[in-house]
Amino acid sequence: MNKTRKAGKTRRTAPAKLEAAPSTFASTSPKREKNGHAAGAVITRRAADRLRAGHVWVYASDVVELGASEERAMMPVADNRGVLLGTALYSPSSQIALRLVAREALDEAAWLKLLETRLKKAIARRAGLLDAESDACRLCFSEADELPGLIVDKYGPLVIVQRLVRGLLAEGVRDAIVGALRDVPGTKAIVERPDARIRELEGLAAPGDDPLWAARGAKTQVQFHINGLSFHYDARAGQKTGAFLDQRLNYAAARDWAMQLHASGRALDVCTYQGGFALHLAQVCKSVTGIDASRASLEVAERNLGTNRPMLTGEVDWVEGDAFQILRDWADGGEKFDAIVLDPPAFAKSKRAVEGALRGYKELNLRALKMLNPGGLLVTCSCSHHVSLADLEGAVASAAADAGRRVQLLERRGAAPDHPVVLNLPETEYLKCVVVEAV
Repeated sequence: MNKTRKAGKTRRTAPAKLEAAPSTFASTSPKREKNGHAAGAVITRRAADRLRAGHVWVYASDVVELGASEERAMMPVADNRGVLLGTALYSPSSQIALRLVAREALDEAAWLKLLETRLKKAIARRAGLLDAESDACRLCFSEADELPGLIVDKYGPLVIVQRLVRGLLAEGVRDAIVGALRDVPGTKAIVERPDARIRELEGLAAPGDDPLWAARGAKTQVQFHINGLSFHYDARAGQKTGAFLDQRLNYAAARDWAMQLHASGRALDVCTYQGGFALHLAQVCKSVTGIDASRASLEVAERNLGTNRPMLTGEVDWVEGDAFQILRDWADGGEKFDAIVLDPPAFAKSKRAVEGALRGYKELNLRALKMLNPGGLLVTCSCSHHVSLADLEGAVASAAADAGRRVQLLERRGAAPDHPVVLNLPETEYLKCVVVEAV
């Protein structure tokens, strides 16, 4: 068995206490109440123009008047002339105060019916993506599927739900979601899993431990498959909903490019998490090293390695520690690789963080380029929405100049098709993946 080498420590923080969720709906009438205040939300002209252009968010700073109680989960939205713009989910604790779910007035019954219809439609769109080789995918991608704040991922027999908007915790929403998901082929259990950071920002209570629905004998620890490889899954552990399904096709692309460029000697997977890129590279490379700061993640990666050993040709080992420090030490020490993947967490969670994020991306790519052999493969990723593709490519180009390397662009990639991009909603295009050859 391969052992994990420790090269650093990880820090853990305790989850914050969260507030209770709403359970009632506002009137959908755009008319004014007896006191003269709006029955719903009145927003600025700037926000109204944004909605008319196809976006669905209204920031708290663009809410001019709010007549509805904070206990209400949904309300009508009007411009400053009183013209109805639609019906939105309301989040009193969030910077995104309103998320439009319809361009017309809706009552509670109509909204719940629409939610179930849209969720079934989103599931139907993914039907062709699921097979024996890949039985995991995102079934619902929030705003991209016209269901703001709702994330649904399928991991083999388990379906994981995240309700990340206050309005989605209103009465009846759970039953509508379960009603749409129970019929997904192969589903044995539906489990709700919180995102601690977003729930804290939204002021939401954490869900209970019991599944939303489960067949007799259903388990929350299973295996799922991506591109023919098996991965262990625990519904109560890991990041996001448990794995990164958006990289599914990029895993395969990294493997295929390594083979095509004959960069099949020594490979490095930086921020490997549970071994996604590393195990795909090990199908064609002689040796692969995966780096991550999380010991828990690397323990899962080791289990995944053991499960997939018969399908791999290369040896794999794991290094626990800070990626920046390890890459600096290894680059200065003359380590060399034929293929390197950089898949760090989001460095820029706001526009203000972009400048610092770009310094981080440049640093990682600079160290990687110093370690790549001539003709080597570099696959570099960013999951920061606020960092554009042009920004990422600029950071790589700047790193290449400092390293004295010439990099040839092979391919620009994004998230897998189960994470669709809506052009009216630029936030849906968050994952960028650039594939280059270092000459």
